[in-house]
Amino acid sequence: MHQLTFGDIKAATDRIAGRIRPVTLAPVDSGAIRSAGRDPLDDRAERPCEVWLALEFMQHTGSFKARGAQNFIQAHRDAGTLPEVGVTIASGGNAGLACAWAAQQQGVQATVFIPATAPAVKVAKLRGYGAEVRLVGTEYADALAACEEFAAATGALASHAYDHPLIAAGAGTLLEEIRHRIPDLDTVVVAVGGGGLFAGVATAAQHHGIRTVAVEPEHCRALNAALEAGRLVDVTVDSIAADSLGARRTSAMALNAAQQTGGYSVLVPDDEITRARQALWDHRRIAVEHGAATALAALTSTDRHRADRDLPNRPDTTSRSYRPGSGEKVCVVLCGANTDAANLMDES
Repeated sequence: MHQLTFGDIKAATDRIAGRIRPVTLAPVDSGAIRSAGRDPLDDRAERPCEVWLALEFMQHTGSFKARGAQNFIQAHRDAGTLPEVGVTIASGGNAGLACAWAAQQQGVQATVFIPATAPAVKVAKLRGYGAEVRLVGTEYADALAACEEFAAATGALASHAYDHPLIAAGAGTLLEEIRHRIPDLDTVVVAVGGGGLFAGVATAAQHHGIRTVAVEPEHCRALNAALEAGRLVDVTVDSIAADSLGARRTSAMALNAAQQTGGYSVLVPDDEITRARQALWDHRRIAVEHGAATALAALTSTDRHRADRDLPNRPDTTSRSYRPGSGEKVCVVLCGANTDAANLMDES
C-alpha cells in the first residue's frame, strides 16, 4: 500500500495548477450552526463559531473528482504511460465524469463502467464528455469487476474512483486552497464514500494541524466500520446518498489516514441528509447531491450529539453530529452537485 504523504499533495498541487477551478468559499450566517455545550465552570465570554461552505460542486464536471482525475491523467501523460487505447474507470458517476473530462482534454478515449442505478443526469453528462458508457449491475462493486476485466483485455489504463494515490493526492489539493483562504482554520468536514477525498484532505490537514471530520450515512459506513474493526471490511450499502457515497469497502489509504490523524467519525441518517440538502436550497438556492449534503448534516443533525469527540474511535464513541466549539473555524466541503433537482421544491 502506498502511504499518502503531504509531498504527494504538494506535487499534485503543482501538477494541476491552472487546470482546475479554484474553490469558492461562502460563510454561513452567524448563529445558524449551534456550538457545543459549554462547561458551566468556564466563565470566559463565549465566541460564536465560524462556519464556511466550500462550494466545490462548482468545480469542472460538478464535483471535487476533477482534481484527482486531472492529476492522474496528467501524471501519466508526463511519464509517457498514457496508452493510445485510453483510460477506463468504474464509478458511481462523479469519478467517471471527471475521468471522461480529463481524458477528453488529453484527446484520449474514456470507457466508464457505472451501476445501472446511477442517476440519468450523470449518464447523459458522461456521454456529453465523449465517454463510452457501460451500465453494469446495481452497485459500484459490480461496475468495478467489469472495469477490471475490460482493462485486462484491452490494455486500457485503469483509473480508480478513489483508491489510488494520484487520485487521493489530487483531492487533497482542495484543503491546500481552503487553508490559504482561511489560514487559521481549525476543522474541515468532509463526506466519505470510498475515501479518496478524506484520505487526501486528512493528510494535508494533519500537516497543518487541522482537524478532519469524516461524515458517512448510517447505512453506508465503510470507513466507520473499518475503524471499528481495525481493518478493511465490507459493508451493506443502503442510503439515499449511495450513488456517490456507496462504496462497499473504504480504501487502505483512507483507513490509514483516519488512524494516523485521529479524525472524528460521524454517522448521519438519511432523513438528516435530506433535510440538510433541502435547507441549502431553501436558504441559499444551492442544489447539491445527497452526498454533498451529508457533510453539512453532521453540523445540522438534531438531538443526536454525544459529547465524546475527544475519545478514540471505538464502536461506542461514534458521533451522530459534530458541534463546533466556542470560536472554532470550520469549513464544510460541499463536494458535488450532479443531481436531479426536481425534488427540491420552493414552498415559500
